[in-house]
Amino acid sequence: MDGSVSYAEMLVSTLGGFVGIFFIAWISFYFTGATGAALIVPSMGASAVLAFAVPHGKLSQPWALFGGQLVSAGVGVTCYQLFPDMLFLAAGLAVGLAIGAMHILRCIHPPGGATALVAVVGTAQIHELGFTYMLTPVLLNTIIILLVAVIFNSFFPWRRYPVSMMRFTDKPSSQGRKSFRYLDKENIERALSDLDVVVDLGAEDLQNIFALALEHAQSPTFDASQIILGHYYTNSKHGAEWSVRQIIDEHQADDPNKDMVIYRVVEGQGLNHSDSCSRAEFARWVVRELYPAE
Repeated sequence: MDGSVSYAEMLVSTLGGFVGIFFIAWISFYFTGATGAALIVPSMGASAVLAFAVPHGKLSQPWALFGGQLVSAGVGVTCYQLFPDMLFLAAGLAVGLAIGAMHILRCIHPPGGATALVAVVGTAQIHELGFTYMLTPVLLNTIIILLVAVIFNSFFPWRRYPVSMMRFTDKPSSQGRKSFRYLDKENIERALSDLDVVVDLGAEDLQNIFALALEHAQSPTFDASQIILGHYYTNSKHGAEWSVRQIIDEHQADDPNKDMVIYRVVEGQGLNHSDSCSRAEFARWVVRELYPAE
């Protein structure tokens, strides 16, 4: 088990998966019957795992979700209609071509392989749907996953979905970036190209991970001198304890006990609450600086 994931995060993922699959199972049963639903729901269950357990992952984002599911569904139906009496060939082509199509369209979504396969090995009721299979239940179920993921995750500011809805990021603007802390994005992309593998992280994500790791290695604790008026900071706690504070005023003094800052909670626990403390005390609370999402 990944020790970096809190019990609160596990609980949220569990509840989200339950809500999403509850509605998906009902829709699938309505359009394809109990047997068809038994084949379709597992694929959507895998999508739910990504959307609710890994909401910020590259393979979980809306284009991957929609593109991966719909393209795979279309490929699967096409392969079955071309080779209805050669299911082994149709099944292999469906999954293989679905993977290739997702690669080309940059929408790799692992559950798409199961969606393509079901179109071939599914029940007569699924086969009778033809290309309608792409719309009901696949598109309808995908929309349900997306809507439930967006709405459900919106209640938890540290894990909003999709990742573009996060208000703060670890990446500073290009003007404020400290060049010595960042590898060029182009170099990271070249390295990924050299490895020739698919990872559930983009070049910018890897860039931020490297920068944060280097910061922690060089300065494991925050110094009071790094607390700057107008900037944003987080405690990097897990789950409901996560919080982002902005320094909105300060009273500088040579005496550490009188060098004060006033902050406002702009995200997470204590939202919109304001308070004051010494700069040194605030620095002990801080784990890292954040930046408004561009």
